[in-house]
Amino acid sequence: MIASAPSENAALMNRAAVKGRSLWDDSRRRLLSNKAAMAGFIVLGLLILIAIFGPFLWPYPFDTQYRELRDMGPMLEGGHVLGMDIYGRDMVSRIIAGLGVSLAVGAIATFVSLVIGVAWGAIAGFAGGRVDQFMMRIVDVLYAMPFIFLVILVTVVFGRHIFLIFLAIGAVEWMTMARIVRGQTLMLKQKEFVEAARAAGVKPFGLVVRHILPNLLGPVAVYVTLTMPVVILQESFLSFIGLGVQEPLTSLGRLISEGQKELGKPWLLFAPAITMVITLFSLNFIGDGLRDALDPKDR
Repeated sequence: MIASAPSENAALMNRAAVKGRSLWDDSRRRLLSNKAAMAGFIVLGLLILIAIFGPFLWPYPFDTQYRELRDMGPMLEGGHVLGMDIYGRDMVSRIIAGLGVSLAVGAIATFVSLVIGVAWGAIAGFAGGRVDQFMMRIVDVLYAMPFIFLVILVTVVFGRHIFLIFLAIGAVEWMTMARIVRGQTLMLKQKEFVEAARAAGVKPFGLVVRHILPNLLGPVAVYVTLTMPVVILQESFLSFIGLGVQEPLTSLGRLISEGQKELGKPWLLFAPAITMVITLFSLNFIGDGLRDALDPKDR
């Protein structure tokens, strides 16, 4: 009996360790072991810090024109590392300002699409029946309309203020989020724990808020990280065709649009384009890492 005590203690410790390991612990461990995702977090964090503190640390304002230095190339006198644009504005400060706007549109528009899409999809999926059919047919009709038409419609009705542009893009992007949430809700409301809560007398609102939405966190978090690059590219497209942010503000998309018109001055195109590529790659690495961590079946 005495000899078997160590083995019994070891078995109890193993059971305690297994019992104490939650699904979130496993997901966090998988995420931390994903080098590409961790690199994406680090790079994105640096980009956010540059966008926030760069305008205060860099000595040249993004909207100040130095006409005597127009079209000056990079690495020349005056500390203008990436040169000047055709109006004599410092390219480093322009890229910092454009990076801030692009990250802001990604965050705000994604948040708008998150709020609308999660609410719409959860209500449609949980209600079911005719309510579900009616709500999803509205989504289908909106899906049939071109993206650019919807954004132009919103900007014409509400104006072309930069914040309204962010809201317009987010108001268009919520439809895919609604479909994902609706499908997950249809699956979750059939689970035993939801049926048990319903049998215990929990109201429909409580079922959605306390039992459905928390279990949607994983798929929604993954989709959010994959939506931000799409939103940034859409804003870049709008700026490219002249419907995005307006002077004196700028964005990475607008800088790329201006740079492609001056191919004889490659620094005007390559610097913002490389910044855009780095931003999108970091967001995609983070999204892939979260997908693998939260849904190991997809690994």
